[in-house]
Amino acid sequence: MKAVVYHGPGKKSWEQVPDPTIEQETDVIVRVTTTTICGTDLHILKGDVPETPEGTILGHEAVGVIEEVGPGVRNFRKGDRVLIPAITACGQCDACRQGMYSHCVRGGWILGHTIHGVQAQYARIPFADTSLHKVPEGLKDEDVLFLTDILPTAYECGVLSGQIQPGDTVAVVGVGPVGLAAVMLSRLYSPSVIVAIDLDPRRLERARRLGADVTVQAGQEDPVEVVQKLTGGRGVDVAIEAVGIPATFELCTDLVAPGGRIANVGVHGKPVTLRLEKLWARNIRITTRLVDTTTVDRLLKLIAAGKVDPTPLASHTFKMDEFMQAYEVFSQAAAHDAVKVVVKQ
Repeated sequence: MKAVVYHGPGKKSWEQVPDPTIEQETDVIVRVTTTTICGTDLHILKGDVPETPEGTILGHEAVGVIEEVGPGVRNFRKGDRVLIPAITACGQCDACRQGMYSHCVRGGWILGHTIHGVQAQYARIPFADTSLHKVPEGLKDEDVLFLTDILPTAYECGVLSGQIQPGDTVAVVGVGPVGLAAVMLSRLYSPSVIVAIDLDPRRLERARRLGADVTVQAGQEDPVEVVQKLTGGRGVDVAIEAVGIPATFELCTDLVAPGGRIANVGVHGKPVTLRLEKLWARNIRITTRLVDTTTVDRLLKLIAAGKVDPTPLASHTFKMDEFMQAYEVFSQAAAHDAVKVVVKQ
């Protein structure tokens, strides 16, 4: 088969590799029909994830069809269409029993990280019974593809951790793919106002189409000033950080009202100053979390019912033989006005 293979920092190729095989009785082999690229793949390629060995097939988000089933698999059969989430769960360790699949001692984020991933024509998926989800009849791959990562990330780490309530004011700082998903999914809880903040006017326009009531182009406007005016000087009830740099986290601490919540979603690679001299008396709740994908079934029902439509998050579509072009577009997102790319067999 062919796959995207990591060959060290800055090096990748679409090349011929051996077909995957069943290694454990709980494995399945999936023919990948649709996949995508994540910002985490770019971090690996930058050398920011040293535990990823050279020679690893990248990717942790895909939809496909089961081609082979290990003897220990009970819930899936050959021919089943399945959603492959970013997080793999053994279902038996202490972390899994607590619903923290991201901290599974034998799983978690392993696909395209510490074992071969899904940016390939075929993929081996471990712990199939407790990791995969069947795709309902009538739904296309594109309808469910983003349930593999960005939708549950935005929902679990942003919306649920932020405890959004009806009537709340919400600020989403950074409206890349996850931030846009956070805007869309926040609407499920009937906030009074959603404010989207970003540097890119094109992404802010997308945020408006997905449900933002107010948009603020940072650098052209002062987000704190806009929010203070909008909330009568109080601040927002929930600030969702969806970038992962010190400036945006610190902005959230300036935006949040007394008694409010800051839900950190962004992946931080540098230390952030926590201004406790300002925050200690403000009754602020700050949460951090890695996606567990425990809400995939709930979100799948909402998509099947037509209550959530993630397809506008896809900006470009490629064939698998165009994978290197897809990476170029995604890695230069601003130049290509890219959000998420879809890559199909």
